[in-house]
Amino acid sequence: MHNTLPSSMPTTTYQFVGFVLFWIFSVPFLFVRPEKFRLPFLVTSIYCGLGMLSMMIWSLSVAKGVGPLWTTGQTIPQNSSWNLHWLEMRGINQIIGGIAAGITNGSDFSRYARSPKNYVLGTVLSAWVTGVLVSLIGLVVTAACQKIYGEVFWNPPDLLMRMMDSGEGSSKARAGVFFLAAGFALTGMFENVCGNAVAGGIDLAGLFPRYLDIRRGAILTFMAVWVCQPWQLVNKAATFVSVLSSFSVFLSPIMGVMVVDFYLLRRGRIQLSHLYRIKDTSYWFSKGVNWRAVPAWICGWAPTIGGLVVTVGGMSDPPATLVKLYYMAFLVGFFVSGTVFYVLNLIFPYPGLGDYDEVDVYETFTPKEAASLGVVQVNEPQIFDGVVVHPEYGNKEAEMVVEKPLRDH
Repeated sequence: MHNTLPSSMPTTTYQFVGFVLFWIFSVPFLFVRPEKFRLPFLVTSIYCGLGMLSMMIWSLSVAKGVGPLWTTGQTIPQNSSWNLHWLEMRGINQIIGGIAAGITNGSDFSRYARSPKNYVLGTVLSAWVTGVLVSLIGLVVTAACQKIYGEVFWNPPDLLMRMMDSGEGSSKARAGVFFLAAGFALTGMFENVCGNAVAGGIDLAGLFPRYLDIRRGAILTFMAVWVCQPWQLVNKAATFVSVLSSFSVFLSPIMGVMVVDFYLLRRGRIQLSHLYRIKDTSYWFSKGVNWRAVPAWICGWAPTIGGLVVTVGGMSDPPATLVKLYYMAFLVGFFVSGTVFYVLNLIFPYPGLGDYDEVDVYETFTPKEAASLGVVQVNEPQIFDGVVVHPEYGNKEAEMVVEKPLRDH
């Protein structure tokens, strides 16, 4: 396809057309309910996994082994300002930045797990097993294809284009590239909808529940992608890496606040009956805003934002202190924000910390779980916190049988 876009645009005509098609084909996924994500995720994961294995087997077979990239490693220039340890820290920060959004939004999807153990097991397996295997396959394929083509291709789309050029448009090359690209695209579509659109929809539905549900919020988030202009990022490796690192700068302080709030201040206890009202609840704070979290969040990213600015700006000789703080953005933001938030809560405490419902209002727990927590299960209608709770309605989306004045309240 001939490129009709000016050189000032960081994309080409066919790449932009591909983005538009990617956006259109992703729309149907918005209408899949989050609790139904298991089957699409299973299909796309298997498809993409088989595709990656196929690429590795093909590259090793054609190259008769891996190339020199596998053994040479990376040599640090003698005039480099950074030693190996700081470069490793930079890499760790970038990797965490790439999954920071998923970590922050984890609670959006952990609610659908059958038990906490299942969620923890799935998280550990995906991070340690799948993550290591994907990195290993990427390294093997890149090293083998270096031996085949004489170049290093870290980006799968670039490698697929090179495979097409090398195959000179033959039917085998077209078929192989099509099925491999389809696997990556399908996985990207669903991961984008799940991790970005639906997660944004859940946030918007929480902020404006009177006007938005999860699906409407997801559609609004999906429309906002045109404002972000992602084609500005994918073709510039330095910009892309900087964007990933910026996630650590701004999201790690949020994680620090969340961890301290749930594990240290509340000791893992939540009053479920207080989550669904704005009066007489320990979660309304000051007109719906917990002001303690705002300065804690700012204190978390303030030390590292300078390093992000000088790095993205391409300063030739940036202050070493700023850059070092930036390379440790996740750790600095997490612990600084968590500490500040904890201290502010000690100075300005609010009621309800560590409290929990003594009665299982919504039949959330199994008998064994309720016994371990000291929570009384509802076996007959009773008054709880001014509301008549009836066991018959316990599993129907927390419906409660109440008298008219209490229902209005």
